[in-house]
Amino acid sequence: MLIDGHGRKVSYLRVSVTERCNFRCQYCMPEKPFSWVPKENLLSFEELFLFIKVGIDEGINKIRITGGEPLLRADLDKFIKMISDYRDDLDLALTTNGYLLKPIAKKLKDAGLKRLNISLDTLRPEVAQKISQKDVFSKVMEGIKEAQKVGLGVKLNSVPLKGINDDEIIDLLEFAKSNGMGIRYIEYMENKFAKDKLQGLNAQEVQDIISTKYSFKPVGRVESSPAHLFELEDGYRFGIIDPHKHDFCEDCNRIRLTAEGMLIPCLYFDEAMSIKDSVQKGDIKGATEVLKEVLRNKPEKNKWSSDDENETSQRAFYETGG
Repeated sequence: MLIDGHGRKVSYLRVSVTERCNFRCQYCMPEKPFSWVPKENLLSFEELFLFIKVGIDEGINKIRITGGEPLLRADLDKFIKMISDYRDDLDLALTTNGYLLKPIAKKLKDAGLKRLNISLDTLRPEVAQKISQKDVFSKVMEGIKEAQKVGLGVKLNSVPLKGINDDEIIDLLEFAKSNGMGIRYIEYMENKFAKDKLQGLNAQEVQDIISTKYSFKPVGRVESSPAHLFELEDGYRFGIIDPHKHDFCEDCNRIRLTAEGMLIPCLYFDEAMSIKDSVQKGDIKGATEVLKEVLRNKPEKNKWSSDDENETSQRAFYETGG
């Protein structure tokens, strides 16, 4: 069992397999050139898997594959199969922008993937192009349909932005509901890589908009999920993730691993330790010691509190998958 320095049980590992992305979304990396970390700097799937086995053996039971855009990394289905074959009862999921999903969805499902979170900020092609700086809408929609067709669970992630897609909150809710998908509205997280002067809607503003058409009641959080859930009168549930609060920090159960081998204890904080040397040498004991040290240093809470409204993370979210 993995326990951090504040007595919290850690059972969730998020693994970024690449920092590369084929979108240039305004809230993430709008100005970053289309370049990438040299392949030799990345851990191989075998090296990543060596550490993942350590985590599973120590109590990790939920793994999410992220990026960047994880589908840009070749043979991702083989990596997923490695994990699934090692322990097939894991909650094994992937976060993607959906653009490259259609041709690989069945391979991912057959490899053992169970669920997908797909970014969908708008139902209008022109707005999708404005946010991502690329003509992406039709391929993303095709990817969503194909994922459902092959039997993958699908949940949508949406970042509401003032003056851009804030008039689509209800439309996105109804799209998700009518197609049997969940949806989570994610508050824009301030970071130095995002477009200047970008403003997101806060949790209360999202609720206020939805309440103009629907009645709903708060359900709260389920276990260690960061999402606050709300239930419509017909039983459909939507969620809002508010990183500016600390309530989900109290029982945070996750750590993050980057493609270059940096083990990160908290999404916001820049502190991290590397497992690269250990796994490249096949040193299981060394990797385990790094893991335990990271857990000892895991912070009690993030910095996005209401008391620190001017705090801006230096973390590149495209390296850690959010």
